[in-house]
Amino acid sequence: MTDGSAPHPPIPAGAERPPAVPGRRRAPARARRRLAAAGLAALAAVVAVTLAVRGGAAPACAAPPVGAAPHTGKATFYDSKGAGGNCSRPAAPTNRLYVALGPSEYAAGASCGGFLDVTGPRGTVRVLVMDQCPECAPGHLDLSAEAFARIADPVQGVVRVTYRAVVDPALPGPLTFRIKEGASQWWFAVLVGDHGNPLRSVEVRQNGSWRAADREDYNYWLIPSGAGPGPYTIRVTDVYGHRATATGIRMAPGQVQRSTVRMYGAGAVTTTRPAKPSRSPSVRPTSASPSPPPSSPSAPTPSTPTPVVEAAAPGACA
Repeated sequence: MTDGSAPHPPIPAGAERPPAVPGRRRAPARARRRLAAAGLAALAAVVAVTLAVRGGAAPACAAPPVGAAPHTGKATFYDSKGAGGNCSRPAAPTNRLYVALGPSEYAAGASCGGFLDVTGPRGTVRVLVMDQCPECAPGHLDLSAEAFARIADPVQGVVRVTYRAVVDPALPGPLTFRIKEGASQWWFAVLVGDHGNPLRSVEVRQNGSWRAADREDYNYWLIPSGAGPGPYTIRVTDVYGHRATATGIRMAPGQVQRSTVRMYGAGAVTTTRPAKPSRSPSVRPTSASPSPPPSSPSAPTPSTPTPVVEAAAPGACA
């Protein structure tokens, strides 16, 4: 939805219709800088054949940045005014370092919750993918004002940048879960937080088997027919094969519930799924990537799991 509104599936008779989530970015809400796009046509040709993250049962849209391959583009900035953006976060991160991506890289929510390292004239900043920029072309990053100031003089307004997806960034804590307002045993919707890498799937244990939830473009995972009254056992898998299972998640709409399991790293009790062979088209070779900043904890190593990806389905995106 380019206007940032949250579609809802049909609601069974007697069930409460979930209210809209406030604070999402809307395409025509404000005038944004319109800047020359010289050189972006060639960039778009490269991005057109990038890989798409498998988003559970959601259709493959274009591709969010995955892996550690560098990309080049430009950056501008905006202010979410504390709201959590199209990714439906309860609020912007406390450090105010976030980014909005254009529709092709936002990929119907597949990029939500991941991180990018963005390098500009002044240095590198790590930002959370939190929002969609409906008018941004591939390679155009709309950073928070605070993030932009880390890499360039705000007076410039627009700068050339390089950026890459962060693999296994440091986690702030265990996974969090937020059941959406209006949810019930007949209509299940959950927002997963603090997972570090973009997610591939979310499943709920019901009657002895796992039920896959569908990711919506506003980043909630839905089971339209419901998953029972709870408490729930929820299994989360990211694009690099890390998997964690949380138990005891209650039907408590609007509350952020912190689990006891981390997606990966110290203290994690997880399993890692082997990556399936990629079915994507070949990609034009990229230039050598710059060295990551010394403070980055997430530079990939040979042991980093290969992302599970698939080719974007023709016509899957508007």
